Amino acid sequence: MRNIVIGRFKASRQGGWEGEILTLTIRRQIRLVPNDDRSHMNAPSFHVMLGWQQIGEAWQNELRTDPGRYYLRVRIADPACSLNAILFPDHDMVTANLAIQNSKPESSIREPGESADD
Repeated sequence: MRNIVIGRFKASRQGGWEGEILTLTIRRQIRLVPNDDRSHMNAPSFHVMLGWQQIGEAWQNELRTDPGRYYLRVRIADPACSLNAILFPDHDMVTANLAIQNSKPESSIREPGESADD
């Protein structure tokens, strides 16, 4: 599996992230706003907002590397196209990429004009 970047984000002044999701069918400006009301341990770290409407949640996790880097597991609920993605902040913590995993192996992706027998 490989990651496909579907969004670019920048850190917001409020401590979250703002940016755009861009796919073949989606083009939306969204914000990840810190959840100030984390009443239990499994509560999301961020609310995903489209305008003033909450459309999902994000949970903070840490990679098991040295030094550890954090990332966000993002879930966006949309009746037409729900998304499970990961937001990877760059080392500078100023910009980040939103990525989804491509479940198709690279060998199943063909160039235009290439047949399955090639």
